[in-house]
Amino acid sequence: MIDIFTMLFIGFSIGLTGALVPGPMLFATIETSLTRGWTSGPRVVFGHALIELLVFVLIVTGFSTLADHGVILWISIIGGAVLVIFGVTTVREGRTATLSGGNTVFKSPFAAGVITSISHPYFWLWWLTAGAGLILMGLEVSLFAASVFLAGHLMADLGWYTVVSTTMSRGKSLMSEVLYQRILMGCGVFLIFFGLWFMTSQVNLGRFFEYH
Repeated sequence: MIDIFTMLFIGFSIGLTGALVPGPMLFATIETSLTRGWTSGPRVVFGHALIELLVFVLIVTGFSTLADHGVILWISIIGGAVLVIFGVTTVREGRTATLSGGNTVFKSPFAAGVITSISHPYFWLWWLTAGAGLILMGLEVSLFAASVFLAGHLMADLGWYTVVSTTMSRGKSLMSEVLYQRILMGCGVFLIFFGLWFMTSQVNLGRFFEYH
């Protein structure tokens, strides 16, 4: 039987693996930390954690069994569209952004954590499939064991994004405004391509399910 420490290790390991992969939350952390300091990382994670806690409750109460391909498809399309919108806005604002404050897409790091989680298609795909399976595995031991898995997952996010925000905020003093603008615009381009890619890949997957 899986023990509590194993669930903590699994949660932390998987959480760290996911956190290290570049995604919308990473770029939101980079953007906000350049204007709001190192605390942006933890604040982004707190917003992210709120959504993950809600998803955790839904899975524990059986919501994941109701999620079929159609639900995931619409989440992917809507989420991808939101990411494209934020990407376009980031590119536009990045052209005139200044290190003294200037324009920023995400006005609040906490809100950035919430928005990038809700609009991230992979977030929902993972939690409604693999994540749900791991939580249910923990529930075979106890609710506490499943909760420890979530805690380990969040610990990894908090550690990594704090490192990112601290590094970026300290490097700000060595950064020119031109470089700052290019970083923001690069983040925006990434969000646009990520959103478009995910929308089109999920639509093609939906067609596959229609004909098979």
